[in-house]
Amino acid sequence: MTATTPHASAATGTAARSPAPVPAGGSDPVPELVRRLDELAVAGGPFSAEALGALDAREGFPAEACRALDEFGLPRYYVPVEHGGALDDFSTVMRLLRAVSRVDLTVAAAHGKTYLGAVSTWIAGAPDRATWLGRRIAEGAVVSCALTERHHGSDLLAGEVTAREADGGAGWRVTGEKWLINNITRADLVTVLARTDPAGGPRGFSLFLVDKSRLTSEQLNPLPKVPTYGIRGADISGMEFHDVRVPSDALIGEAGRGVEIILKALHLTRTGCVAMSLGAGDHALSLAARFTTTATTDDGTSISELPHVRRELGAAMAGLLLAEATGLVAVRAVHALTAEMSVVSAVAKAYVPAQVDDLVARLLHSLGPYGLLDADGHGRFAKLERDHRIIGIFDGSSLVNRNALIDQFARLSRGYRTGRQDEEGLDEATDLGARLRPFDPRALSLLSGTGASVVAGLPAAVDRVHDLAVTEAASDRLATLAERLRRATDRLHEEMAAVRFPPRAVPGHAFELAERYELCFAAAAALHLWLRRRDGLDEAWLRGCLVTALTELGEPVGETEREDLDILADALLSARPGTVPSLLDSLEGTVR
Repeated sequence: MTATTPHASAATGTAARSPAPVPAGGSDPVPELVRRLDELAVAGGPFSAEALGALDAREGFPAEACRALDEFGLPRYYVPVEHGGALDDFSTVMRLLRAVSRVDLTVAAAHGKTYLGAVSTWIAGAPDRATWLGRRIAEGAVVSCALTERHHGSDLLAGEVTAREADGGAGWRVTGEKWLINNITRADLVTVLARTDPAGGPRGFSLFLVDKSRLTSEQLNPLPKVPTYGIRGADISGMEFHDVRVPSDALIGEAGRGVEIILKALHLTRTGCVAMSLGAGDHALSLAARFTTTATTDDGTSISELPHVRRELGAAMAGLLLAEATGLVAVRAVHALTAEMSVVSAVAKAYVPAQVDDLVARLLHSLGPYGLLDADGHGRFAKLERDHRIIGIFDGSSLVNRNALIDQFARLSRGYRTGRQDEEGLDEATDLGARLRPFDPRALSLLSGTGASVVAGLPAAVDRVHDLAVTEAASDRLATLAERLRRATDRLHEEMAAVRFPPRAVPGHAFELAERYELCFAAAAALHLWLRRRDGLDEAWLRGCLVTALTELGEPVGETEREDLDILADALLSARPGTVPSLLDSLEGTVR
């Protein structure tokens, strides 16, 4: 493992402009975006710490930074190529948003929300409407997604916003209030989930793409911005719809399929949220490394040389690598294991933000009070800590996603016991050098018929490690750690299979099992990645990941095994200033 560098318009009614250019010849846009962000981070620039900190202090929207991302052409990567955009590989989008999130989460959350607003149309909209929407986004239109309501939280089936067919069937009339919606005031278009059958139920809701430019101020009433603990400058507010008339072609997909479409869309957007968490983790580790290498004790010893500090940095580095392994495999699974995304996206969205929250808390112990002060730029850590807490709530909280996992415990246990898996899809998802097949939204499913190939493939992967240890291509220590992971995973699935409960009465201990499942998935993802890239990834990072996963699973880990965490700390502290180690390093060179 080498150490390398780890949009929205300011007002409603964005003026049309020529689409921003996309790198020609299929070239990777990420290095160019990183270079552009570096240029814009100079003093006085829209991505400078001073400018972003000032906006945060007054809860101001980062309009200039979002406009710079528009000029770069980032919105084109929210639009599939078949609809006129540049999106043909979800891992590219993840890396782009991760690069923005390394600098500022508020900007990433404000700009990336357009994809959530548009994705339902990509999945189920008529081709001509999807092309029309793609053109609007390329011209600078901001799209929001209005799902939640003031009194119902995540319970979409309790929604009270209604849509009634207009007289003569000429369109629909939308009435009601949506609340706690990102970018709804600034958006040009809004995807709205509305009740179309008074009886409600899974088939009682539909989705509509509402073009705000067609509406009068009497039909829309924007609600006040909601003060938030983190991402203070984001436009989190609401909207009242007063008998809003929308045309027939505003309906996305078939009437009554709104909940199904949005749940499938969330499989993609929840996975996309991982990019923001990984960017925040990169930033946190970079700031912690900078502080610990420059600060000294009273006797002049660098803080980074203190054994307990090094151990904390190594554990945080292992946590980020586990999160990264989960995110990389999850985003590639969008293409390669599409039918399993109901499981994969729930794991990724529950695990990665929680893991990054934990590593940020761990690093605060190392930074001490300096992590919460403005002196010497360390105030950025306090802002990052506040901002990232919100990511775990976006597109379904950890509780919601773990509940989704629990609902599939029987399938997951059965798939693991029988070894049922999509071997070709697993190979593609875990081989970072393999070309991904085109994404087929028709393959998305509300439940996974095959379970989770990443975890079901763990026993065979452990057998492969044992084979490598016999030929000394892997260490005995790694083989021992992998075997212990397999045994812990075996026991977990036995416990999962024993869980029984009536509808809407999930037992509390099932959520603890779901957390353990996420850990097993993350460790399995790391193991699969290493097996397919042994020539490019040192074994030490994998051992550190397995030590961390086993520790969090409650398995006893010896001091000798924990020494691998110190190796990860060395990699972090020896990296070029401002950079962190990444699993992508040997594939793509510099990753900021």
